[in-house]
Amino acid sequence: MALPSIFDNLRLPVIGSPMFIVSSPELVIAQVRSGIVGSFPALNARPASQLDEWLHRINEETADCGVPFAVNLIVHRSNTRLDEDLATCAKWKVPLIITSLGAREDVNAAVHNWGGLVFHDVIDDRFARKAVEKGANGLIAVAAGAGGHAGAQSPFALVQEIREWFDGPLALSGAIANGRSILSAQALGADFAYIGSPWIATPEANAADGYKQAIVDSHAADIVNSSLFTGVHGNYLRPSIEAAGMDPDNLPEGDKSQMDFGSGGAMEAKAWKDIWGAGQGIGAIKAIEPVAERVARLQEQYEAAKADLRARMGEA
Repeated sequence: MALPSIFDNLRLPVIGSPMFIVSSPELVIAQVRSGIVGSFPALNARPASQLDEWLHRINEETADCGVPFAVNLIVHRSNTRLDEDLATCAKWKVPLIITSLGAREDVNAAVHNWGGLVFHDVIDDRFARKAVEKGANGLIAVAAGAGGHAGAQSPFALVQEIREWFDGPLALSGAIANGRSILSAQALGADFAYIGSPWIATPEANAADGYKQAIVDSHAADIVNSSLFTGVHGNYLRPSIEAAGMDPDNLPEGDKSQMDFGSGGAMEAKAWKDIWGAGQGIGAIKAIEPVAERVARLQEQYEAAKADLRARMGEA
């Protein structure tokens, strides 16, 4: 199936994933102006009225790019802001909505009514089927190694199972931090690489300086998977857990019932303020650099990887 035309002008097949606290209008604008899809969680705009201001600014500063941006909506039942945020997105006709932690037909229908697309993030084939049944246009396969809330399945297994029945837009998330990994995602059958952690180490990201430097200094071995902090399994930087006075190797299990978005995202944001999420691909991040430079570097690596692959396969 051909991809929707809103993706025709992408410089790279990349969606910048929405990250709590970190994804700001500055980051999204820089991503879009650099030629990739930028996104942010609606709950990052607090109070809720700020979402309207953010969307106005993003629309104004990316109108000449021909590249879409996305807003992430948490569909979990405790998110009391969902209806208000959805209405604000409708006002601005956001081109792409990314839904998480629940799939609802009425939400998808509302997005379709203003001409938008819905991509739903999933951690296994069962959730993927449910999302498409409820009207999602595309899927985001969150595999093992992804930063923040992550799945447990190999990207090989996850993409294989989804592609057996789904030929629509598919993004792959999980330790993708260089151009070769972007090409690898496409080779597996994905249309897009869904990338988060590399954008933390940029001036445009709304992250503490210590967080940005920790991304540069850390490697895959510094990633700890735990459900303690939000009730859902996620990947976090070991140094931030240690700095909070906890033993990363002896963390108790979290309670899924503690996941609560009823405070407009404040509780979730608190969980991510001091305990820093990151994916296993951070070893590829060598410096803090502007988004435009990082995208240019990814493109160089991507083109080099294609040339290398052709050579390995004996093609001219």
